[in-house]
Amino acid sequence: MARKPNQTEEYGAPLRRLLVGLLMLVLFLIFLIWRIDSPRVERFRANLIDTVVPSFDWALVPVTKLVGMVEDFQSYTRIYEQNQELRRELQQMKAWKEAALQLEQENAQLLNLNNVRLDAQLSFVTGVVLADSGSPFRQSVLLNIGTRDGVVDGWAATDGLGLAGRIAGVGKRTSRVILLTDSNSRIPIMVQPSGQNALLVGDNSAAPPIEFLESPEKVRPGDRVVSSGDGGVFPAGLLVGHVALGSDRRLRVRLSADYERMEFLRVLRSHPGEMVEGEGSLIVSTPAAPPTPVVEDELASDASATSEEGGSE
Repeated sequence: MARKPNQTEEYGAPLRRLLVGLLMLVLFLIFLIWRIDSPRVERFRANLIDTVVPSFDWALVPVTKLVGMVEDFQSYTRIYEQNQELRRELQQMKAWKEAALQLEQENAQLLNLNNVRLDAQLSFVTGVVLADSGSPFRQSVLLNIGTRDGVVDGWAATDGLGLAGRIAGVGKRTSRVILLTDSNSRIPIMVQPSGQNALLVGDNSAAPPIEFLESPEKVRPGDRVVSSGDGGVFPAGLLVGHVALGSDRRLRVRLSADYERMEFLRVLRSHPGEMVEGEGSLIVSTPAAPPTPVVEDELASDASATSEEGGSE
């Protein structure tokens, strides 16, 4: 028995053909409108775009969200790769740290075996920062080390990164450090690589200025600044900071010491060297006489005794 066609199927096929035909006609008209070169058609196209295009913002929302999700995923991928790279570098740094500790221990053992005496200026004593003056006219800190620890007035103090100041006032258990930023601070410095000698003058600012510079044209921002050692105030070669150009167009020093996180200070023991007076003080001027044999001494004593007895008779 043949199945009778459904009413929906009977009217569905012609309706689909009609819709497809209308769609093709609309597309053909749009193509003609965009291809016709006429002022009226151009104004019609402009009005049509101004009327229709803004109303399609809602249709672009899914596309915009999708593009944002893709960009976020790419950014997350890059961050993950950077994290993995940092983890690998951290593992390598741990390995280098372990190797450095082993080399340091081996170096200490070798120095001990060879009885090597290091320079006294390389020794130091570390103190805890107890208090900060906090005054706008005087910048100094107080350490918990003093004369009982062998601290002497005038020694240099560093924070491990750079020169921070000098000892100015020592008690039995405490000592005061005047920072390089204090207005009373004056230290001789050298600017590298030009080798220019100058004076770092504290002015209660974070970047003290450079004074008495021999040739300012040879100094550039970013140059390294170290202590020159002139006058015996500080040991030579201590890192102070780097040259920077201030807002007042003056050459200043951006200090390497971290004043905002100053918890410990290392005081360098700058013992003066022993003076050797005289050109030949280390040379033995009169050599020691060779020892006299014991037999000859006995014979000489016997002879002297015999002569004395003969003279008495």
